[in-house]
Amino acid sequence: MAMAGYDDRDGQIWMDGKLIPWRDAKVHVLTHALHYASSVFEGERCYNGRIFKSRAHSERLHRSANLIDFEVPFSVDELEEAKQAVLKANGQTDAYVRAFAWRGSGEDMGVASARNPVRVAIATWEWGAYYGDAKMKGAKLDISRWKRPSPETIPSHAKAAGLYMICTMSKHGAEAKGCSDAMMFDYRGYVAEATGANIFFVKDGEVHTPLPDCFLNGITRQTVIGMLKDRKIKLHERHIMPEELEGFEQCWLTGTAAEVTPVGQIGDYRFEVGALTRDIAESYEKLVRA
Repeated sequence: MAMAGYDDRDGQIWMDGKLIPWRDAKVHVLTHALHYASSVFEGERCYNGRIFKSRAHSERLHRSANLIDFEVPFSVDELEEAKQAVLKANGQTDAYVRAFAWRGSGEDMGVASARNPVRVAIATWEWGAYYGDAKMKGAKLDISRWKRPSPETIPSHAKAAGLYMICTMSKHGAEAKGCSDAMMFDYRGYVAEATGANIFFVKDGEVHTPLPDCFLNGITRQTVIGMLKDRKIKLHERHIMPEELEGFEQCWLTGTAAEVTPVGQIGDYRFEVGALTRDIAESYEKLVRA
């Protein structure tokens, strides 16, 4: 059975300081963010009534807004309270949480929008595994023709809507080939990330992951790095060349939506869903539900 569209559901959404019925959470067509991508967002997961790393996400929303030149008009504490209010109103203990802020409609409707109000909303919904059954057999990834841009051309450490345009295009291309996602190189040709997740590789018992110098240093990525350090596993954060993919034995993705997802194939390169990958995936599951 097809699910209702995201605009046509029961429940409540928190918008600009108050809870409103889901179907009433609307914006005008001349909202600045719709035309110029002046929007930032967070993806979070609530497990057993607790949002994992909730405060870190609220703090990053503020940082992202600052990086694209606006202020979120609600404090971190207010966002934290609002998230709990939405989960409670929707009767959810296990849910995906989407907090976002954007430049709304106002006096400006050109590139500049300093006079327009900043709007904020938080929605929650039930959402299963991001990559379906890939948890068991490993996701299959395409290699994108789009590259993560230089930090001189975009605010690469903001979780901003506009930066995902090439991710959407890459993911559509991957799905058309029967893959569940795409891996992207960066502007220099180094391995970067997937469209909405960071990437890790294993070789000879050591872990290698791209240096996040032109893409988001994900909160799940940082959590997994902490887990590897706790296990005294040698970690190399570095620039990874495309030709190195052939020598890696295991691979996984990390992200709030992806959690820890094993990768079985990237383009023509194949990886085993090995013991370390399974251990990290299972331990992450335990950690978020602790």
